[in-house]
Amino acid sequence: MAELIDLAEFGDGFRTDPHPVYARLRELGPVHRVLVPGFTGERAEGRYETWLVVGYEEARAALADPRLAKDGSRIGVNFLDEELIGDHLLTTDPPQHTRLRALVSRAFTMRRVEELRPRIQQITDELLDAMLPRGHADLVESFAYPLPITVICELLGVPEIDRTAFRQMSTEAVAPRDSGSEYEAFVRLAEYLTELIEDKRCAGPSGDLLSDLIRTTAEDGDRLSPGELRGMAFVLLIAGHETTVNLITGAVHALLTHPDQLAALRADMNLVDAAVEEALRYEGPVENATFRFAAETLEIAGTKIVRGDAVMIGLTAADRDALRYPAPDRFDLNRDTRGHLAFGHGIHYCLGAPLARLEARTAIRTLLERAPGLAPDGPPGEWLPGMLMRGVRSLPVRW
Repeated sequence: MAELIDLAEFGDGFRTDPHPVYARLRELGPVHRVLVPGFTGERAEGRYETWLVVGYEEARAALADPRLAKDGSRIGVNFLDEELIGDHLLTTDPPQHTRLRALVSRAFTMRRVEELRPRIQQITDELLDAMLPRGHADLVESFAYPLPITVICELLGVPEIDRTAFRQMSTEAVAPRDSGSEYEAFVRLAEYLTELIEDKRCAGPSGDLLSDLIRTTAEDGDRLSPGELRGMAFVLLIAGHETTVNLITGAVHALLTHPDQLAALRADMNLVDAAVEEALRYEGPVENATFRFAAETLEIAGTKIVRGDAVMIGLTAADRDALRYPAPDRFDLNRDTRGHLAFGHGIHYCLGAPLARLEARTAIRTLLERAPGLAPDGPPGEWLPGMLMRGVRSLPVRW
C-alpha cells in the first residue's frame, strides 16, 4: 500500500511555491498517493485522496492513456460542472468527446483565431492607453484580466454589461474559497449560460461563435444539445480567459524577477515567442489537469492504480522535471521548451491554445515596447487557492 502524503502538512508555502514540494516528491518517485489540502487549511472541508503524477514522462503518457477516463460517471462519480452545467470536452471520453470536439472545431477554427489578431492588438493598445499615464498599476486588474475577458466575450457574444458579474462567477468556480461559494458560482453560471443561449437562439445568426455553435450541424445532421451547448460555452468562456490572465501575469512576473532575461528580450523582441513558451513551462497557468479516473486497474511507473481511483496529473510538476528540462528552476529564454505540458497532451490538448498564445505574445510585446521602464512596484498578491489554477490575484508594477 502506497504511503499517503498529506500535502496540507507543507503549510501555506505549498500554495505560494509548490515547486520544492514537487521536487521532493519526484526524488521519491514519479507517482504518489496524496491527500489534497482543503479550502482553508488542514482541517478544512473539501479534502480528498488522489494519485498525483509528478514525473514528466509519466505525466505525458498518462495524459494520453485511454484507461484514464475523464467521464467520472463511468465509475459513479459526478462533479458540479457535469451536474449543473452539462457535458463538455473536459468531462467526456471518446466517442462522445470526439463528436463534441468535431462539432466545436467546425466553428472555432484557426482562421477564426487569426482573424482576431487586429482586434487583440486594438484592445491591447486601448488598455495601455488608459493604464500608462498613471505611472503604476495592478497589472492583473488593468491589463492581464481585461484583455482576455474582452476577447473571449466578444468572440462568444457575451454582452459587455454582463462581464463583471461573469468574472466573479468564473473565478469562484475555478479557484473557490469554500464549497458554498463554489456551488453558488456553478448554479449562477448554469442559469446565466442557459439564458444567454436562449437569447441567441431567439435572436438568430449574429456572427459570434456561440451563435454559430447553436447552428453548427455535422454532415449527418448531428448538432449540440442544449446541455452540450451550455457545457461548451462554459469551457470556452472559463478556459478562454482564466488561463490567459494567469499566462500573461505569470510571464511578466517571471521576466521582472529575472532581469537578465528581460534585458535579453528587450534587446531582441523576436524572442517574445520563446518568452511565452518558457513562461508556460516555468509557471504554467494550470497547475494540475482536471481529474481522470482509472476505468480499469493499471500501472503507472510500476505503481498499481485500482479501477475507480482518482488520478491528478501534475502539469507544473512535470514541466519542472530535470530529467526532461535541465536546471528546471531557471527561467531561460534560450531553453528548448518543446514538449511542455502546459496545454496538456493527447486528445484533451487545449482547444484554445492558439488563441492564448496569440494574446500573450501581443500583450507582452506591446507592454514592453510601450513601457520600457517596467518594474515591480511591491510584492505580488496572494496566489490562487486550490491546485487547479496557478496565478496571483494582483501584480503591482510601475514604469
